[in-house]
Parts: sequence; structure tokens; C-alpha cells
Amino acid sequence: MYTIANRRQAEAWNDWEGVHWAEHPERYDGMMGAFNAPLFAAAGIGPRDRVLDVGCGTGRTTRLAGRRAHDGNAVGIDLSAPMLERARRDAAAEGLANVTFEQGDAQVHPLPVHGFDVLISRGGVMFFADHVAAFTHLGHALVPAGRLAFLCPRPGDPGGAYARATAALSPFMREASPTSRGMGSLLDPARIRHVLAAGGFTGVEVVACEAPMTFGADAGDAADFVLSMGPTRHNLRHAGPSTLARIRAELRDALAEFETADGVRIPGSVWIVTATRGSAPSSG
Repeated sequence: MYTIANRRQAEAWNDWEGVHWAEHPERYDGMMGAFNAPLFAAAGIGPRDRVLDVGCGTGRTTRLAGRRAHDGNAVGIDLSAPMLERARRDAAAEGLANVTFEQGDAQVHPLPVHGFDVLISRGGVMFFADHVAAFTHLGHALVPAGRLAFLCPRPGDPGGAYARATAALSPFMREASPTSRGMGSLLDPARIRHVLAAGGFTGVEVVACEAPMTFGADAGDAADFVLSMGPTRHNLRHAGPSTLARIRAELRDALAEFETADGVRIPGSVWIVTATRGSAPSSG
């Protein structure tokens, strides 16, 4: 049995939302895939590096890291058993012998001291119960001057593309679904810098990054995906068939604005955060 600091997130990611991600990784990887290149450019993974992927989910970024660190290794850690099962299956199918996965809460999970050269995360660091404690703990697992690179969302624009595309949902989106609690924890660059500095990191840089997010093959397909996502399902769980049909039709019509030859692509924006492990952080 592994130690958990954030029990609510552990329960949520092992429930229906985690199962949905595990069953449809291509959907979520498609949505976030355009951010992989800038994330890995920031991480600068070398062929012999040892990489830790925090909140690895179904393991796409861990597998990409393992390919870059072909003479090193990549370890993915996540709370979700369903997602890790999918991650292991996909890594085996791709023949990646240097990629492994561990179930655990990275804030408190036992990690080898100086065991990694690079730490990456495609958003998983948002969900810690205590960010300073988590980054302090992770700092111990990095070698001196080890590199950290992660992405997290920027604040949403009420008049932006995604808001226009999903306007039909706005009257219903009243609360966070179980897994989405904590997604706004690192929106503010000042907070990001404070948390990382308090955790023993130096040279913190927070850079805006924009890329298209793919939601489906066409407007109807994208509408179905948006309706299947955890926050939407959670907030529409009591809606009747006629309401759902009306919302889907309105979503489809709005998403048609973003149809391209490569699918429905909505402009997205994240922070790319980089930092270096400073002197060994205090264990407190």
C-alpha cells in the first residue's frame, strides 16, 4: 500500500474519470499533443538522462521521454491504476524496455535521492495537496542542477475561442468534477515562482505557449468528446434527454467554426515552466 497525501484526488482518478481517460487516451493526447514539442524542447532531455514524469496518466509523455533518453530511462508516476494499466500496455506494445510506471502520490512517494536528471509533467503537478512540500520532495530526487519542465493552464479568457465553442455548456458548469479540483492551483505566475523557490528551485521561468488543441474529426465528433469529458458529464448528470440533445446541437454548431482539414482545432494556451534544482532543499 502506498502513501497518499491527496486522498480526494486518488479516489477521483481511480473512479469513472480515470477509467474514461484510460479508455480514450488518443482523445486526451490529441487535445494536448501540440504542447509536447515545446514541453520537451524546454526539458532538453539527453540520450543518457534519467527522467521522472509526474502525473504521467496513460504514459504518452513518459514514452516520448523514454525515446529521447534511449540510453537512460523514464519513469512515470501517477495515482490512477486504470491509467497506469493502459500506460504499461502501450509501452510494452511499443517495445520500450527503458520505460516503467509506478503508482503513487509524487508528493510523498519514496523516490531515490539524486535518482533523476530531469523532471517533467504535462499538467500533473497541478493536483498536489501541498505544492511546496511536493516540489521540495521532488527536488531531493533530482541531481544537483537537475532540470524541471512542466506545463499548466493559463487563466481562461471569457471571450476566447474555447469559451465561444462551448458557450452552450456555460449555464450548467457550476462546479468542478472530482478530478478537476486543483486545476486552477498554478494559474498565477507569481504563485508558480513562489512555490518553486520555496521548494528549492532556482532560475524559474514561466513562458506563455499557444498551440491548437484537437477535439475531434469534425464538429459532431468533437461535440460528443466534449460531452464525454469528466467536468461536463459531472455537471450534466441530472440533465434530461431533450436538454442533452439541445446542448449537443448547439455545441456542434459552435464547434463548426473550428473545423479544419486536420479536425476540430481550438487555440489553447498554457504556461511552460522551467527551473533548476538549487542547493539541496531542507527536509523541513
